[in-house]
Amino acid sequence: ADNGFGRAAEQLDKRVATGLDGVDLGHGDILIAAITSCTNTSNPAVMIAAGLLARKAVARGMRVKPHIKTSLAPGSRVVTEYLGKAGLLEPLAELGFALAGYGCTTCIGNSGDLAPALNEAITGNDIVAAAVLSGNRNFEARIHPNIRANYLASPPLVVAYALAGTARIDLSSEALGTDTDGKPVFLKDLWPSSDEIAEVMPFAMDPATYRRLYTDFSKDNALWQEIAAPTGEVYDWPTSTYIARPPFFDEFTVTPGAVSDVIGARPLMLLGDSVTTDHISPAGAFSESSPAGQWLKGQGVKRKDFNSYGSRRGQHEVMVRGTFANVRIKNLMLPAGADGRRREGGYTLLDGEEATVFDAAAAWRARGTPTVILAGEEYGTGSSRDWAAKGTALLGVKAVVARSFERIHRSNLVGMGVLPLQFEGDVSWDSLGIDGSETIDIVGVSADMQPQQHLNMRIHRA
Repeated sequence: ADNGFGRAAEQLDKRVATGLDGVDLGHGDILIAAITSCTNTSNPAVMIAAGLLARKAVARGMRVKPHIKTSLAPGSRVVTEYLGKAGLLEPLAELGFALAGYGCTTCIGNSGDLAPALNEAITGNDIVAAAVLSGNRNFEARIHPNIRANYLASPPLVVAYALAGTARIDLSSEALGTDTDGKPVFLKDLWPSSDEIAEVMPFAMDPATYRRLYTDFSKDNALWQEIAAPTGEVYDWPTSTYIARPPFFDEFTVTPGAVSDVIGARPLMLLGDSVTTDHISPAGAFSESSPAGQWLKGQGVKRKDFNSYGSRRGQHEVMVRGTFANVRIKNLMLPAGADGRRREGGYTLLDGEEATVFDAAAAWRARGTPTVILAGEEYGTGSSRDWAAKGTALLGVKAVVARSFERIHRSNLVGMGVLPLQFEGDVSWDSLGIDGSETIDIVGVSADMQPQQHLNMRIHRA
């Protein structure tokens, strides 16, 4: 259909070479398929259904294409225990869904990178590749920075889509693939019945398994027990690129400090609606050219050891550089190109010139100039990520003025001393004609402010 994936109909069917043997790439092709620890792996019925579907597919000789990154990462060892007893781990592994670990993996961007040839094919040809996962969030660039179409599905559907290899399929009428005899295989041929699931369910309902795996954690985790755990009343901060004493502990007092009006602030970002905490503070991998990557490189860390923002959340130097650095965030302060698109990524304008958000914020701080963020509706939706507020504060942002806020992020902003202010009625930064060149005052700020209190914003045009 026209405008599918935001592309014209005549562009949807184009395919490009990748350089990998026998692999070309088109819009909607699935490159990541993950049964993740979030949400669905706590439901034994759907996990068993995934295993049964995999077993039927393997019996028909079906396989997932090797360039698709597949993984199984349950939330607990109980899941692999009952899948193993039911004989379902093996067929899942044969389709590529072997155990990758437990806990947050693909669902928070820890899937690992794609093959370089696939990344180059995507970025060089503007391909909208897809991921399908059984997690509960599919925000832009959360799963992988180069995968734009991310779909949430039940574990058995994750397996089915991996077999199909594309999100552009009607599972009710189109074949997932063919069997060893060349006959088409449809989802209905593989989908387990309620009776088939019920027959296996007793393996997941054994109380002894839960007691054994949850009662004595230390017995089965010798490596964890071997980790040195220093004791004492005061933490001895190491020299590390993973953890450091954050600056918001400096001059920490028992009582809150003085608050005052925000005078002479400059807009750092002009944002639209539904800016998530993943846009504000991404958790996944980052590039060597990013501010965080450049800082780690300067510390002698090799590219292969960068890890992710999430793994380095104890190091503020990384996290503040990652704030507003999501590769899909759009700062509407930047002018649109000839094709109408705006540059994505953590960029803004400083004295009329393009700069990273981190560099611009540092320059404003050096000049003693406060900054503000202006946004649309539903600002801060998604994960209750504390670094979305911490990073905002460390950049020097004094206020976020939006059409509406997600409740938890609004509270986190307050906790970090950043004013969350809401436009009244239908007013927005766009309706006020703000383009980022203005200087802004917020007056009426005081220590005895109350929720719903009115403040005044003065706009000084350039």
